[in-house]
Amino acid sequence: QVQPVESGGGLVQAGGSLRLSCARSGILFKLIPIEWYRQAPGKQREWVAALTFSGSTNYADSVKGRFTISRDNAKNTVYLQMNSLKPEDTGVYYCKCGESWGQGTQVTVSS
Repeated sequence: QVQPVESGGGLVQAGGSLRLSCARSGILFKLIPIEWYRQAPGKQREWVAALTFSGSTNYADSVKGRFTISRDNAKNTVYLQMNSLKPEDTGVYYCKCGESWGQGTQVTVSS
């Protein structure tokens, strides 16, 4: 399986924004459901957002209204726009394309 590659993480102050990217090669990319997860230190990995091939989106209650998931099929890339970031958003963010997981990208939100 082709592994997706995340990027865009970093250190940001509370209230700031980041945009994560998840790139995956493959001609069937546009048909693959995409999900973002995150794992805070000492906690279990939790689901954050999902995007179906038809464009439907779903979000965890904790990020609803602040995060937006979208895709650019021409670039085989999915994005997670994160606004109004909070310290509790800190963690490693993982992209899941179908059944393939990326390596993750670190997001740190300082108070």
